[in-house]
Amino acid sequence: RKIIFEKQWFYLDNAIGHIYGTTFEVTSGGNLQPKQEVEETTTETKEAGTDNRNIVDDGKSQKLTHDDIKALKDKGIKGQEIVQQLIENSTTFRDKTEFAQDKYIKKKKKKYEAVITIVKPSTRILSTMYYAREPGKINHLRYDTLAQMLTLGNIHAGNKMIVMETCAGLVLGAVMERMGGYGSIIQMYPGGGPVRAATSCFGFPKAFFDNLHEFPLSKVHSLLSGTFATETLPTDPEDNALVEEESNGLTEEKQASLQETEEEPSTEAAMEINPTEEQETMDINAEDVEFKENKENKENVREKQIKQWERRKKLIEAAALLREKNADGLIVASKFHPTPLLLSLLEFVAPSRPFVVYCQYKEPLLECYTKLRERGGVINLKLSETWLRNYQVLPDRSHPKLTMSGGGGYLLSGITVVLDKGKSDSSNPEELKMEEPSSKRCKLQDLPC
Repeated sequence: RKIIFEKQWFYLDNAIGHIYGTTFEVTSGGNLQPKQEVEETTTETKEAGTDNRNIVDDGKSQKLTHDDIKALKDKGIKGQEIVQQLIENSTTFRDKTEFAQDKYIKKKKKKYEAVITIVKPSTRILSTMYYAREPGKINHLRYDTLAQMLTLGNIHAGNKMIVMETCAGLVLGAVMERMGGYGSIIQMYPGGGPVRAATSCFGFPKAFFDNLHEFPLSKVHSLLSGTFATETLPTDPEDNALVEEESNGLTEEKQASLQETEEEPSTEAAMEINPTEEQETMDINAEDVEFKENKENKENVREKQIKQWERRKKLIEAAALLREKNADGLIVASKFHPTPLLLSLLEFVAPSRPFVVYCQYKEPLLECYTKLRERGGVINLKLSETWLRNYQVLPDRSHPKLTMSGGGGYLLSGITVVLDKGKSDSSNPEELKMEEPSSKRCKLQDLPC
């Protein structure tokens, strides 16, 4: 299919078989050809100015017009030659500093050279791309914040993780990449089904999805209360299909016998009437069409039954994993309010395990922080925000970039511990007084009523 990227269209057929990192040149017709490495001959010393103070950007420094550049392209002149002609026809190029000249050449090469490098997908590349192009789809989750989530969540191979996210599958893909196909992941999802648009971009092998389970958020409450139940599972969809086939076969035989008995008098009448051959062929064709339609309908029904059976089986497997309540970690990054989500999903996490909650705003996490403090069962609660500044690292001109990200969201992290429900539920003030330290009890007794 045709790929459109950065105002350039091409086909990926010729890229098959090449290693990742290969640079291609887009030729006429959108075909990709591996770019030949040309050694740049820099024997001549560049003429460069001392500074740019006398250069005025009035738009008249370039002699070549848009029509001239278009004519060069129509002649079949490649991007490198166009860039060279732009340099020769620029009146201010020689007056620029060496750094400014390099910057100008780099800018023009990006515009006129149709060069593409195919790289292997990774969490870093995909998160950077999503944040730069479509940050709304990933709840404005910045790549450094995602890295902090993976570190604080202690994601590694062999874990049993619970992931609840509405970031188009980016967080799920990052967890899967770090686990490397070992361990199990239970994805909690709202609505009709999980969204894994970004997960499919990672290009994971099929084995990675064998241990990926999914469970709807709407059934979490019933699972915790013990009322969760699915419809009775058939023993095997093939058995049901065989039973249907047998019953259908019996009915077909009965129909055939009935048709034969009905056809006997009709054939006698037909012999008297002498029907044409065309009518007979039309009747046979109509019967064939009906038979094919019935067969297709049966196959569709069977496919639907098998899919429903597989979906129900996966749901029961995920419910069995959650019922064990021994998950090794919890990652939440969703557009919903984190407090009810976290309080319900923490029930499935084993003690002494980390959990991380991401939110674009601070206020919902502050409420979540206070609720967890009141509830207990967690330690090392920490609400943090990562600070990011990009640096340009080049010879003799390394400096922080003038523009930087305003915010990458907030993280609430902590570690689960065994919740003593007896102490947390005690509302007797005498019991609470006995649990307080002796120094505090003395101070409270000394105070006048």
